[in-house]
Amino acid sequence: MTAVERLQRIFLQSLESGFGEPEWNRQPDRLYAPQRYILGMGGKRLRPVLSLMAAEALGKSATVALPAAHAVERFHNFSLIHDDIMDEAPVRRGKPTVHETWGNNTAILSGDALLVMAYESLRALPTRILPEALEVFNRTALEVCEGQQWDMDFETEDQVQEGQYVQMIRYKTSVLLGCALELGILAAEGSREMAKAMYAFGLELGTSFQIHDDILDAFGDAALVGKQVGGDIRSNKKTMLWIHLAKTQGSFLRTWELQKSDEKVEAIKMAMIEAGSLMHAETQRSHHFKLAMAALDRAKELGAETADLSALADWIFYRKA
Repeated sequence: MTAVERLQRIFLQSLESGFGEPEWNRQPDRLYAPQRYILGMGGKRLRPVLSLMAAEALGKSATVALPAAHAVERFHNFSLIHDDIMDEAPVRRGKPTVHETWGNNTAILSGDALLVMAYESLRALPTRILPEALEVFNRTALEVCEGQQWDMDFETEDQVQEGQYVQMIRYKTSVLLGCALELGILAAEGSREMAKAMYAFGLELGTSFQIHDDILDAFGDAALVGKQVGGDIRSNKKTMLWIHLAKTQGSFLRTWELQKSDEKVEAIKMAMIEAGSLMHAETQRSHHFKLAMAALDRAKELGAETADLSALADWIFYRKA
């Protein structure tokens, strides 16, 4: 059993026991059923595993970071419920999305309740570290919302620069990975220097992760990815692939702007390959991965045991889903 599998099991056992949370038995059931549904869907459980792994990197039991792990996982799934509504996404992790199953209104309300439960999870951390943990969590939560708004804004903007895109994905995706690690270090009573190094590792790993996600959204195997392939292209999302292609073929992209067809997806994918956009995105995700590993080396210099985190990073980099 790998470290990831072992920590996933620890997290899932605590999730199945309810971790003192009410969503498993409170009423009205229609409010909490969507939470059970999305939390039980599976997925990589990347964020909670990072919190647990960070604690173990300092020689502490993973269980000290369970409150942090549950907070970031609940927040992440709250954001997924709402993102899927905004994106009109029909499928998540190979299953119908929450709003497709329960309707938009219940999905919004259930997501809101899940956010509250994320804060309830944090309250289980030791009192002495709770103020700093809340500061980290609140900063991250606002940044994720800012990133999502930028993501939506970019859909209707004619020109988006690559630097703007990188800032958007850092806020929308990367900061929560950094937060998961930083909270794990706080739970294990690590130093500020260690927390800073681990946060930087998560930030750069998350940036590489999101660029990879954008690539998989266009070029991945739908059966492995677990969602509709080409969704970003259909929505005119300004991913790194799209931005690179727009530099030379902006007029071509505009001819497809109002369509959401399979034909559009295939035509733009072919153009991305021919223009070198796919190769450019692959190069950039490798660049941010190298920055992540440099930050992890810094954590190792400070005394962290980083072998498991390094193996996890490799798994993330080479994943197909």
